[in-house]
Amino acid sequence: MAKSATVVTADPSTLRETGTPRWPRICLVTPVFNSEKYLADTIRSVLAQGYPNLDYFIVDGGSTDGTVDVIRAYEKVISGWISEPDRGMYNAINKGFARTTGEIMGWLNSGDMLHTGGLIGLAGIFRDLPEVHWVSGLPTCYSDEGTTFIFSGYRRWSRFRFLAGANRYIMQETTFWRRSLWENAGGYVDESGRCGVVSDFELWVRFFRHARLYPVHALIGGYRTHPNSMGTLRVEECHRIQQEIVDAELNRLEGARLFKFFCKLGKDMKKVRGLRYAWRLVERQLYTWPASDWPPMIFYDGQRWYLEKNAPRKMIL
Repeated sequence: MAKSATVVTADPSTLRETGTPRWPRICLVTPVFNSEKYLADTIRSVLAQGYPNLDYFIVDGGSTDGTVDVIRAYEKVISGWISEPDRGMYNAINKGFARTTGEIMGWLNSGDMLHTGGLIGLAGIFRDLPEVHWVSGLPTCYSDEGTTFIFSGYRRWSRFRFLAGANRYIMQETTFWRRSLWENAGGYVDESGRCGVVSDFELWVRFFRHARLYPVHALIGGYRTHPNSMGTLRVEECHRIQQEIVDAELNRLEGARLFKFFCKLGKDMKKVRGLRYAWRLVERQLYTWPASDWPPMIFYDGQRWYLEKNAPRKMIL
């Protein structure tokens, strides 16, 4: 595999081609509530992309700190924003997507940031590879101060391994999709409260019904870790709800009796301390065993994007 990630930097002269098929429209939404400390970093990471065909909308849930003042400072260079009470982050995301257009979709929470050239890279992938409907870049994190402090290796996903417990952490900040996939999967993020803070996980489960998730060997976006992040504060609850979502999805599957038995066996073994660690060894193998339903990695050679099987030999080490 390639040894280092790709960071795509745009040629400023090409960014003047606004509205041409070369630059498909990207819609990006940021939900925010009382995040004055981090929001400006998020907005600047988006605007610094210089992407010419971007629909960027911010949805504030009625913040009581200086969040709205931060938004107003950038309102002339974003597509739009609203500030009103809502029913939580996922309700805000649905509101934002309802007010945006574009072939490529994704959201970026307040505090999270895009890497240099992330949107240019996404545009190239979806332009050059029409068979790709859903992608996730290399997972990275930022510290509370904004320093990139974790660089994790590439991952691969398949629907069945995902449901079985392998690679369940798909980082939303670096994951984008075509609008057609969004619509086929229902066209919404669950905002009922049933999914707590893991509605993105529930969305991925629905996406997997319709398309394979392609890993991208490039930097797109990163997650900011801080003491008040919901995933950090409620990690056990997240795991419990994720398993409930998986159980419901398994019940939908037809003709997969052996697979369902395998998943139930793993669930039961995790409840027994002596067997829990043995099962973890089995789960680890699911991350690395070759699978026929693994989509190929997506690489960049400096001029265009390639699927792993079609990449120039020099790109695969």
